[in-house]
Amino acid sequence: MVKVLAVLYKGGQHAKDEPRMYGCLENELGIREWLESQGHTYVTTDSKEGPDSVLDREIVDAEIVITTPFHPGYITRERIEKAKNLKLLVTAGVGSDHIDLTAANERKITVAEVTGSNVTSVAEHVVMTILALVRNFVPAHEQIVNNEWDVAAAAKNSFDVEGKVIATIGAGRIGQRVLKRLIAFDPKELLYYDYQALSPELEKELNVRRVDSLEELVAQADVVTVNCPLHESTYGLVNKDLLAKFKKGAWLINTARGAICVKEDVAAALKSGHIRGYGGDVWFPQPAPANHPWRDMRNPYGGGNAMTPHISGTSIDAQIRYAQGAKNIIETFLKGSKDYRPQDLILIDGHYATRAYGADKKTK
Repeated sequence: MVKVLAVLYKGGQHAKDEPRMYGCLENELGIREWLESQGHTYVTTDSKEGPDSVLDREIVDAEIVITTPFHPGYITRERIEKAKNLKLLVTAGVGSDHIDLTAANERKITVAEVTGSNVTSVAEHVVMTILALVRNFVPAHEQIVNNEWDVAAAAKNSFDVEGKVIATIGAGRIGQRVLKRLIAFDPKELLYYDYQALSPELEKELNVRRVDSLEELVAQADVVTVNCPLHESTYGLVNKDLLAKFKKGAWLINTARGAICVKEDVAAALKSGHIRGYGGDVWFPQPAPANHPWRDMRNPYGGGNAMTPHISGTSIDAQIRYAQGAKNIIETFLKGSKDYRPQDLILIDGHYATRAYGADKKTK
C-alpha cells in the first residue's frame, strides 16, 4: 500500500457549485474512493508554504506526490531529500517547472504530467487575451461598470487584429494551436521562434514563417505571445534588453510561466508606453502577492493590463482531462509498470524523457 499526497487549491463553495472542478482541494481529482478502495492512503491539502506546512510534514513518507501548476507546491531539493520514499511526482496539468528536476533525476524519481490536457484551453485563452488587449476591451468594460460613457477614451487605443504581424515564442502543442486559430483573423503575417523548425508541410498549413533570431522576431511583431516551457534557458528571457527591441506599441501575452518575463521590466515597459499592453494568467510566485507590479500596472492611457489568475489551463473541460490523466499515471505506477504515455514523461530512470525542459538536456 502506498501513501499519496496531493497539493491542490481551495475551492470552497465553488467546488460544491461545480463538482467537476476536480483540481480543487474539495473534489480531490476525483480519485479518493478509487485509491482508498485499494487500501492506499490519500492526503490532500492546500498548505504548502513554510516548514510547518502540511506538504512538508506529509511528504516525508509519501511515495507519490501530486501537484498542479495553478497552486504549485514547490518540490525543492530540500523537500526531495527528506522524502525518503518518494518515487513518483505527478503534475495534474502541464508544466513541471515547480519541481527541482535535477534533484529528482539524481534520485531516479519519475516525473510525469498530463501532456495535452490543457492545450486547447490555453490556446483559446491566448486568443481571447490578444483580442482583449488589441481591442482595448478592459478599459471600455470598466467604463460600463463605473457608470461612465466615453467612446473616445476607449477608441483611441483600440485596433484591429486583422493586418497585424503576430509572433509566438515557442511553437509546440499550444503555440501551433494559437497560430491555427489566428489564421481566421487574416493577420499580415504569422511568425514563430523555436529551437526546432516545424515541418514544411505544417508551416504551409499554418501559413507561418520561422525566424531564427528572437530579437528579429520581436522587432517585426505587433503581437508577441509566449508559449514555451520555463527552464534555465527561458528564465528571465523577456527582460529589459529584449523589450527594448520590441516594436514600439506592441502587445505581449504570456500564458506560459510568469518567470519567463521579468516582472519589473514588463511593468516599466508598459508604464512608459513602449509596449501597449501585457496580458496572461501566469505569475511568479503563485498565488501572486498583493504588491506584485502586474496587478495594477497600466500604460500611459490607463489601460493595457489583461491579467487574470492562473486559469487558462484549468477550465472545467481541462480539469476533466487532467484529473483522468493523473489517475492513469498513478494507475500505471501502482501496477508496477513503466508503460506510461511517452508524451507524459519528464524524467524516468534518471534520464530526461523529453527536451521540453531545455534543448541541452540529455534524453535516453
